[in-house]
Amino acid sequence: MAGCVEGDLASLTGLLTAAGLSNASFIGEFMCGKFADVTSSLSTHTLAVDNIYLLFSTYLIFSMQIGFAMLCAGSVRAKNTMNIMMTNVLDAAAGGISFFLFGFGFAFGRSEANNGFIGSNFFGLHKMPNQTNGFDYSFFLFQWAFAIAAAGITSGSIAERTQFVAYLVYSSFLTGFVYPIVAHWMWSIDGWLGAAAVTNRLFGVGAIDFAGSGVVHMVGGIAGLWGAYIEGPRIGRFGSKGQPGMDMRGHNASLVVLGSFLLWFGWFGFNPGSYVKILVPYEGSSFEGNWTGVGRTGVTTTLAGCTAALTTLFGRRWMTGHWNVLDVCNGLLGGFAAITAGCAVVEPWAAIICGFGAAWVLMGFNYLAPKLKYDDPLEAAQLHGGCGAWGLLFTGLFAREKYVFEAYGAGRGHGLFMGGGGRLLAAQIIEILVVIGWVTATMVPCFYLLDRYKLLRISPEDEMAGMDLTSHGGKAYYDEDPVLLPPLSVRGGQNFKADSMTVSLEGSKHNREMQQAI
Repeated sequence: MAGCVEGDLASLTGLLTAAGLSNASFIGEFMCGKFADVTSSLSTHTLAVDNIYLLFSTYLIFSMQIGFAMLCAGSVRAKNTMNIMMTNVLDAAAGGISFFLFGFGFAFGRSEANNGFIGSNFFGLHKMPNQTNGFDYSFFLFQWAFAIAAAGITSGSIAERTQFVAYLVYSSFLTGFVYPIVAHWMWSIDGWLGAAAVTNRLFGVGAIDFAGSGVVHMVGGIAGLWGAYIEGPRIGRFGSKGQPGMDMRGHNASLVVLGSFLLWFGWFGFNPGSYVKILVPYEGSSFEGNWTGVGRTGVTTTLAGCTAALTTLFGRRWMTGHWNVLDVCNGLLGGFAAITAGCAVVEPWAAIICGFGAAWVLMGFNYLAPKLKYDDPLEAAQLHGGCGAWGLLFTGLFAREKYVFEAYGAGRGHGLFMGGGGRLLAAQIIEILVVIGWVTATMVPCFYLLDRYKLLRISPEDEMAGMDLTSHGGKAYYDEDPVLLPPLSVRGGQNFKADSMTVSLEGSKHNREMQQAI
C-alpha cells in the first residue's frame, strides 16, 4: 500500500495483533494511508522550495542583463550609447522568442529519438511541464537566462560598427541553435560530452562545466571573436601599418563599475543556482546537503573574482604605471568567467589559484590583441573566451572527488592534481576544442553571409558620426537644454536683441516650431 514500503504493512499489522488489537489489519492500512499523505505533502513542499530557489536564481541571472547594459554603455564612446543599449535589449527579446521556439528543445528535449548531439522535443514548450523529466516552466526560464547571457557577450565584441539587422540575425541564431547544441552536449542527461550524462560519458567520466565557462562564456566569446575579426577594427583604431591609432576608450567609467557590481551580484544566481535543486541532503550526513554546496559555490565564485581583480590591479600597474579601475573590473569578471566551470567542485583555496591564472590569461590576450590588429571594445573574446578556456583546464586539475560526487554522483572524474588521473583533464581539453570548432563552423558562415550581403557593418559615414544619431534618432546625452525665445507678448515693445544671445536660436528647428506654437 502507498506510504509503506513492501512488507511494512504486514509487519505493522503483526505488531498491532501482538498488542491485542482485534482490528489490527484495518488500523495498519489506516496508518500506512496517513504515512502516504505525509510523504506526498513533504514531496510537494520539496518541489515548491526547489522551484522557488530556481526562480530566485533566475531573477538574479536576469539582473545580469542590467549589468551587461551598464558595462557596455560605459565601455563604448558616447555617440554609440543608445545603440549598444538597444542591442542588449534585443539580445534578451530576440533570444527569448528563439529559445522558446527552438533553443530549449534542442538543448533539453527528450523523446524516443534521444541522441547525444541534439534534443528532439519540447519545441515551443510543447508537453511542458513534464513530470517524467522533472521539467517545469521555471527550468525553461532559468535556461533562457543563460542563453541570452551568451548572446550579450557577443554583442560587446562587435560594438560601435554593426548594423541593427545583424544583431537580430546573430542573436536569434546563437540562442536558438548554436548555444543550445553545446548545452545539450554538456548538460543534458543524453549529451555525449558532459558529466551530466547517465551513460556513455566521454572517457568514462565526462567533462565538468558546472555553470558554463565553456557552454556560455566560450560560446559567446568565440562567436564575438569571429564577428569582430570578419568586421575588422573600428575606423581609426589602428594606423595603415598596424600601429596604434585613436584612443577609443569608453566614455563613462562609472557605468563600467556599476555594471561590474551588478554582474557580480547576478553571478550569485549564475553559479550557485546551477545546482537547480537545493533541498537535496548529502548521503550519510544529517547536516550537509545541496545548501552546503550552494554556499561553498558562492565562496569560490567570490574568491576567484577578488583574486583576479587584485592581480589585474598590480599587474597593470606594473605594465602601465597606472591604477586603472577599468582593467580591474575586467579582471574581476575574468575571474568569475573562469571559476564558473568548477565553482561547485573545487576547494575555496583552489579558487584563488583560478582567479590568479585568469588575470594573467586576460592580460596576455589583451597584450596580443593590438599586435594582431584585433579590435574588441569590451575585451569580450579575451575575457570570456580566454578565461573560460582557462577555467575548464583549471577544473581538470583541481576538481575534488568528494565535491564531484555530491554534484554529479558516482562514476565521474576528479582533478589531476587531486589524485584523479588525467581522464577528466582530457575531457576538459576536448570540450575546449569542440566548442571552438562548433562555434567556428556555425558563426563564421553566419557573419560571412551578413558581411557578403552588406548587412553586417555600417557605412564609414555612419560610423564616424555615431550610430545614435544615424540609426536611433538622437544622442543619448544632451549637455544643455534648448533655449527658447520669449513669447511674442513678452517681446512686444521691448528692445530685444536675439544676436546678444550666445546660441543662435533662429537656427534651431526645435525653437522655430516652439515659436510657431506660441
